[in-house]
Amino acid sequence: MSQTTQPVHGNYHGYYMKRPFFQDPRLSVIPDSYFIGARVLDVGCNEGWVTCEIAQSKGAGKAVGVDIDDTLVRAAWKRRRYVWSMQEPQQTMDGERDAPAGPKKRKRTSEGTDPSATMEPQLSRPDYFPASCEHMFGPLPIPPASHGKQQETFPHNVTFRTADWVNQEILEDSEGYNIVLALSVSKWIHLNGGDEGLTRFFRRVHSVLRLGGRFILEPQEWESYAKARRMDPRLKENAHGLKLRPEHFESTLQDIGFGGVEHLGQTGEGGRCSRHPGRKRPPRLKSCQDFDDQSMYI
Repeated sequence: MSQTTQPVHGNYHGYYMKRPFFQDPRLSVIPDSYFIGARVLDVGCNEGWVTCEIAQSKGAGKAVGVDIDDTLVRAAWKRRRYVWSMQEPQQTMDGERDAPAGPKKRKRTSEGTDPSATMEPQLSRPDYFPASCEHMFGPLPIPPASHGKQQETFPHNVTFRTADWVNQEILEDSEGYNIVLALSVSKWIHLNGGDEGLTRFFRRVHSVLRLGGRFILEPQEWESYAKARRMDPRLKENAHGLKLRPEHFESTLQDIGFGGVEHLGQTGEGGRCSRHPGRKRPPRLKSCQDFDDQSMYI
């Protein structure tokens, strides 16, 4: 996979180290209920920060990160272990602290288990231990999952794959997903694959979504394409043939079979971009619900 010095696929190395966070502001505008128990695919996962947050703090049953750059995927596996090491331990029945917590048990009523209650993620602090602990003593070992339910709790519920997902299938695709995330990656797919490549990506997403599944997309504005074109002559040449614009994405998605688009909101205080405080950021994330008259963006 791509190991070039130029991040022509948006595969920036050390990207999140310059913008450290425990909670990505983009995820804050997505209802947590979307993630609980869901199978989630994060396309262009980079070093796995968002993927790990979804698996750890959003209650996902399974979170899969995929990236074209194998170096970033290997860093994502390290991120998984680092996040696990920083997490608040689970409190056992005798008051001792043990492994980090899993899902909450179902609520109980006088008649027994409440059938309407759902498994919700336990609110354990993700940054419970200071980073110095991991630096001084190394990461904690990840224990094996002792039973099936543990496979749906962090860190067992997250995995990473190296693949050009637009053109390659991965093992997890066969079971489908409830949510497919594409955060700040559409521009790079567009510039590398042209209009046809971006449309193929949208069709791939449609094909792996389960009934009622959601495609959550953060499209980059057209003005941002100019900087990317200067990175590589091939991207510049490809850009000349692009006819699709971000404002056309909604109609393209609907032509493929997605429902109508819902704008979930915007990130950054006062409508400003959280990464570039001096620049306005338009509504970003869209989510499309498959086989239903609903779609959404952030």
